[in-house]
Amino acid sequence: MTHTRFAFVKARWHADIVDRAYDGFTETIPPTQVDTFDVPGAFEMPLMAQTLAQTGRYDAVICAALVVDGGIYRHDFVAAAVVDGLIQVGLNTGVPVLSVSLTPHHFQETSHHMGIYSDHFVTKGREAAQAALGIVEARKSLRSVA
Repeated sequence: MTHTRFAFVKARWHADIVDRAYDGFTETIPPTQVDTFDVPGAFEMPLMAQTLAQTGRYDAVICAALVVDGGIYRHDFVAAAVVDGLIQVGLNTGVPVLSVSLTPHHFQETSHHMGIYSDHFVTKGREAAQAALGIVEARKSLRSVA
């Protein structure tokens, strides 16, 4: 029997917050079933997700990033491009690609905001784990019907 494997991609901008999504994810899915990969930022996630999906090793790829308004690029533009890229990877490879990419409108690097978003990423990581298990199970049940 083969074990379900997941790839978890983490953008390194605001890594102290983004890494909390992995913490939440591995509350449900054992770390022994998860390979982690770091990328510089959110824009690099779709390419990494595609590379990982094409290996055939993973039942799903999960990508996490915190995209904030940095003054150069509008965060909504970046987030839309990233999420669209992740969706395209899933559709083109047939491997589910899930996003834990958050785009707060008014993020400030204060202890209050850092705490709020760190906690929220744990929750989103848990939700991503449930979604990953759900889509893997749904796809397995379709194969057994065919």
